[in-house]
Amino acid sequence: MKKKVFAVVCSLAMMLSLAACGSGEPAPAAQSQEAAAPAASAIDMSGVTLKSEGVLTVGSEIGYPPFEDFADDGTTPIGYDIDIATAVAEKLGLKVNFINTAWDGIFAGIGVNYDVACSAVTITPERQETMLFSTPYINNYQAVVLLADDEKQINSFMDLDGMTIALQKETTSDILMSDYKSTGSIDIQIMANEKITSCFTQLQNGEVDAVVVDSTVADGYMASSDAFRIAYEDQEEAEQFGIAIGLDNAPLQAAINQALKELEAEGFIQETYNYWFGAAAE
Repeated sequence: MKKKVFAVVCSLAMMLSLAACGSGEPAPAAQSQEAAAPAASAIDMSGVTLKSEGVLTVGSEIGYPPFEDFADDGTTPIGYDIDIATAVAEKLGLKVNFINTAWDGIFAGIGVNYDVACSAVTITPERQETMLFSTPYINNYQAVVLLADDEKQINSFMDLDGMTIALQKETTSDILMSDYKSTGSIDIQIMANEKITSCFTQLQNGEVDAVVVDSTVADGYMASSDAFRIAYEDQEEAEQFGIAIGLDNAPLQAAINQALKELEAEGFIQETYNYWFGAAAE
């Protein structure tokens, strides 16, 4: 499968919310929720059900930079996922409304509190049993982050044996490390946090030995501070992120897939990659 590694050029704040590339302003593609209604869509919307007429309501954990965060005003959502979801809504002839949702339980809100979840959601076979997914819109890996002055060599996750690991709970990182621990492959202590920012705070404070996190997020922390280093990146197979949709809303899945296809053809997705993560490398 196609794999991409991203070098992040926009700066992330380590313990506070991220302002896009340090400017505190939304990316050019982002649209205000109060913007005028977009033009009518050429994409077939027949059979699509929405929580609110004329609006794509999106659940996101706004606190996972550079995918989702708040601008300096504390209310305007910014980030890679925000731009993607906003552009998809425009393609569908809809306004967009973001619902800030804790990651723990975000899937339970699909079809109840919002139409879709767009929040760095990894497509997995287990999740596909309970929800639909759009076509993937970004690739990702799992990474191990250490303090910059920590000279330990990490050549695989097996080298984490005996360490205390911080990660965000209910994420792919949590599933992966919990599996290693439960099978007895390695003896690790897991500190699972609600927010990824807490993980890096713990690492900097010496409370944990390492952070296991999405590589795209790890790259952002490397760009913002020389306090950390990526010690290992599992590139055997890329994870893929998609927009999660209710099982009973196949027409919305088809419409979103068409929107993503058009955005890819127009170069929007690549431009958005470059804005938030820097030029992609094959």
